[in-house]
Amino acid sequence: MRDLPDLPLTSDDRETYRAVATEGIPLAGHDVGRLVGLGLLASNPDREGHYIAHDPRAAVQRALIQVQETIARAARCMAELPAVEGLAPAYDAHRWYSGPVSELLATRDEMNARIQQALRTASSEMWTAQPGAPVDRDPEVQRAGMARVLDLRVRGISVRSLYNVAVRDHTATAGHLASVVEAGAEVCTLEEAFPRLVIIDGIHLFIDNCVQAGAEDDKDSGWHVTDRATVAWAHMLYQQLWARGARWQEGDASSGMLTERQKAILRALEEGEAQHGVGPRLGLSERTVTKEIAAARAAVGAQTVYQLMAWWGRRQAEG
Repeated sequence: MRDLPDLPLTSDDRETYRAVATEGIPLAGHDVGRLVGLGLLASNPDREGHYIAHDPRAAVQRALIQVQETIARAARCMAELPAVEGLAPAYDAHRWYSGPVSELLATRDEMNARIQQALRTASSEMWTAQPGAPVDRDPEVQRAGMARVLDLRVRGISVRSLYNVAVRDHTATAGHLASVVEAGAEVCTLEEAFPRLVIIDGIHLFIDNCVQAGAEDDKDSGWHVTDRATVAWAHMLYQQLWARGARWQEGDASSGMLTERQKAILRALEEGEAQHGVGPRLGLSERTVTKEIAAARAAVGAQTVYQLMAWWGRRQAEG
């Protein structure tokens, strides 16, 4: 393929062309190589040092042909780049690393948009972990979430959701999750604290923003991570958390007199956790733990924590 035309012309080039067109002689000392290469000038075979001017419109046509050929070749090259990039899996197949890729998403809308984008091409799984306390959500938001679950299940995609055990005592959330389970999704609840995250197809990880100071208190910002090793580690962590959770259908029938949060606190105490250590373990404040223990004592008629734990032990043995 020929090179692109040697443009632009300088002011001396233009003046030289005009001089040759009228007198046949270029400007003194000016190199006419560019003009000759463009086909604007040619040596005069009859007069040494003189030149003949050619029609610039013909030169323009030749230049256009060169430019069009270059553009066509560039377009063909661009069209082939995806095929070349498609060889990457063969390169990565024998390597245990991938480029460290992470993207800060500063707002909730940005986070949701990126999650939706990843879900459009999802083919195997969407696993979520929601450690926050249940809240009353807009019915439209719940309907949209249900529609998403149904769409994913129709596509044969595994849907798992891990929640704080307190959702079992929240009527609106419990009803929504029961519908989700009926639609074919899996739901587990966990008594201990765990991180918020979303994993899609084992290649997309969405997590809270713990990089910037104070950002852990701002749940509107987060990170989209596609680093191969990091996502694999999060995937393993999720499986471990899931194995420790209680399936939604199982519930906990040890006593209908206590809430799920109260049962979680009693289990922690039963396992030897000090009362001041229960809050950090379950993601609760110390004040909340104290109030829940008092409510549990009142529910079963226990005067002290010791009596409450004795009652709990008997109920566990009976169950």
